[in-house]
Amino acid sequence: MHGDQATIRRILTELGDTWAIVGLSANRQRDAYHVAEVLQGYGKRIVPVHPKAETVHGAEGYPSLADVPFPVDVVDVFVRSELAGDVAARAVTIGARAVWFQLGVTDDEAYRRTRAAGLDMVMDRCPAIEIPRLG
Repeated sequence: MHGDQATIRRILTELGDTWAIVGLSANRQRDAYHVAEVLQGYGKRIVPVHPKAETVHGAEGYPSLADVPFPVDVVDVFVRSELAGDVAARAVTIGARAVWFQLGVTDDEAYRRTRAAGLDMVMDRCPAIEIPRLG
């Protein structure tokens, strides 16, 4: 597990409130749908990123990170581990400040590359679980 409590706290409270959620669609059965709802409840601006580019929780969706026309602070990744490294690399390219890999999503090489690029990163954790713990 990568992501100490100080990094988790910094991402959730200091690095900005615009969260691009890669893999977020209007499918209510998916974890991304519920995590996005929790993040909105804590004042985060969610940005659905999914090939379908659906509007979710009132937020306009985009087919890729490159298509988001405004700055993104955190890229929250809901894709399989074997695809997550490419998403992390795109997060660096668009100038995000942090990358968050959801529960079960890990890629040690992507973690090293992303940290080396100067971004904060957390893997195998869920912001919807962590944010209420901040108090």
